Amino acid sequence: MILWRYFDSMVGRLFLFLLVSVTASACLALSLASSYRQADIEKIRLDQLVNRVQDFVFFANSAPPMLRVKLLQNGVPGFHPPHADEKVSGIDVELTRRLSQRLGTTARAEHVIPTSCFPSTVVRLTYDRMHCWLISTRLANGASIRLTAVSPTTDFHATGFDPVYISVLIFGVGVLAFFAARMAAAPLGSLSEAARTLGGDVHSAPLPERGPREVRDAIGAINTMRAKLRRHADERTKILASITHDLQTPLTRLRLRLEKVEDVGLRRRLIDDLHGMQILIREGLDFSRGNQVDEPFAPVALDSLIESLVEEAQERGQAASVVECSGYDVEARPRALQRCLANLLDNALKHGGAAEVSASVDDGALAIRIRDRGPGIPPDQIEAAFEPFVRFENPHHMAEGVGLGLTIARMMAKETEAELSLSNHPDGGLLACLVLRRGLTRTERHPTWTGRRSFEPETLPG
Repeated sequence: MILWRYFDSMVGRLFLFLLVSVTASACLALSLASSYRQADIEKIRLDQLVNRVQDFVFFANSAPPMLRVKLLQNGVPGFHPPHADEKVSGIDVELTRRLSQRLGTTARAEHVIPTSCFPSTVVRLTYDRMHCWLISTRLANGASIRLTAVSPTTDFHATGFDPVYISVLIFGVGVLAFFAARMAAAPLGSLSEAARTLGGDVHSAPLPERGPREVRDAIGAINTMRAKLRRHADERTKILASITHDLQTPLTRLRLRLEKVEDVGLRRRLIDDLHGMQILIREGLDFSRGNQVDEPFAPVALDSLIESLVEEAQERGQAASVVECSGYDVEARPRALQRCLANLLDNALKHGGAAEVSASVDDGALAIRIRDRGPGIPPDQIEAAFEPFVRFENPHHMAEGVGLGLTIARMMAKETEAELSLSNHPDGGLLACLVLRRGLTRTERHPTWTGRRSFEPETLPG
C-alpha cells in the first residue's frame, strides 16, 4: 500500500521513469559497445588470418621443392592439410574477397564445422570453440593447394552481463533518480500546498516564487489570484459592514416607533420581525467575516469560557447546564473559539430548548460536547446542516436565524484548528462535538472535577 501510494505520486512516477530509462539506456549502450568491439575484433582476426595465409603462401613459393612438398604435407601451426571428414557449411564471402585481393590470384574460403576440422576426437573436443576454414588457392608455379585454417573464436570468454555491474548500475542510477525526482517535484508540492491554503484562507502569506520557470509562473499566477480574492473579500466585507452600519439608525428609529403602537399583539409581532431582521444582518456579516480571523493563537482557559457562555445563556432566561469540566486549558484563537462555542450553544438552545455542555480529555485530545433535547437531524442530512442557509423545521419550536449558525461554527473551528462534527444522541437530541488537540495543559486555577452544575434560570417568587 505504501509503495503504491509512492509510485502513484509525481515523485514516484518520475523516479521509476528515470530508473528504468537510464538503466535501459546504459544496458543498450553497453550492448552496442560490445557489438562494435566484437565487430572490430572480428575484423582484426580476419586481417591476421589473411596475413598468415599470405605468409604461408609466400614461404611455400620461396621454399625449395623438397621443403615445399614436406610443408604442404605436414602443415604448420594453425594450418594443416585437409582430411576427408571436413563438413563445409558455406562460403565465407568476406574472407574469400580479402584473400583474392591480397594474394593476387583466385582464392576460396569455406566455413567448416569446427568439430570436423580434426580427425582425432580429443582434438575435436579441444577445438570445439574454434573457427575453421577450408582455403583453396594457387602457388606461383600454378599448383593448387588446399589448407585447413583454424582460429579461436572471439567470444571464447563471453559470459553475458556481469550481475555485479548491473547491480551497481541500478543502485547508482536509483540513488540519482530518487534525489532528482524529489528535487524536480518539490516545487509542485509547494504549489499544491499553496492551492489548498488558498481554498481555506485567502489572507495567508504569498508563496515564494522558486523552482523551474514553469513552476514559478504557476506560483506567480496563484499569488496574483490570491491577491485578487483577498481584495474581493475585503471589499465584500466592507460593503456589508457599511450596509449594516447604515441600517442601524433606521432600525433604531423603527424600533422606537414600534414601541408607540397601542395594539400589544401587533406591536410584539412587529418587534419580532424587526429582531429577525437584525439577526439576519448580524449573521450575514459574521458569515462574510468568517475567513478573516487574523488573531494569533494563545492559551485559553476553556472551563472558564464554557462557564461564562452558559451563564450568559442563563441570564437570557434559557436552560443550560455544565455536566463535566475538563480541568485543561487549550491553545486556540480566543475569539474564534468563543464564537464557535457560542453558535453551537445558541443552536442547541434554539432548536432543542435546553443544552448540556461537557468537556473531557482522551488520548491527548480535548472534546467539548453540547447536547440538546430537540428532535435531532436525519442521519443523511447531518453534513448538509453545515451548508449556508440550511434550516430544519421543528414543529414544536419556531427557531430564529437564517441557517448560518453551524456554518459559521465550522468556519471558526477550522480557524482554530479544531474538528467539529454532529451526531444524533442515542437518548434523543443532537450532539455537537468539538475536538481540540493543540497546546493542552492542565489548568492551575482549580482541579479537574465532574458533576452536574446547573445554570437553569431560577423561578422568581410571585
